[in-house]
Amino acid sequence: MAILLPQQFFSLDPNVGKSYYENLAGGINAAVTVQNTSANPVSLVLTRVDAPVVTYVIPAFNSLTLSVNLLLVAALLTGPGAAFGTIQVATSDF
Repeated sequence: MAILLPQQFFSLDPNVGKSYYENLAGGINAAVTVQNTSANPVSLVLTRVDAPVVTYVIPAFNSLTLSVNLLLVAALLTGPGAAFGTIQVATSDF
């Protein structure tokens, strides 16, 4: 059974990082969708159980959806420009 968490809007200043999902009880399978509606790229940073931290850069006016096993933390990080858009997490037992 999937649980669709509420869509969150982000508006981050330059060189700022913020966590939008945390599961510190051992991780959970999830799908993460980021819609970048700004003119600057934003990075999606994923931390998983017993795995290296992975970063995906989402270019301006693009989106990305990933399914992730044993997700601990999903965060967004901006570079030299501000970014805004939405992020949504759906948890499941894949």
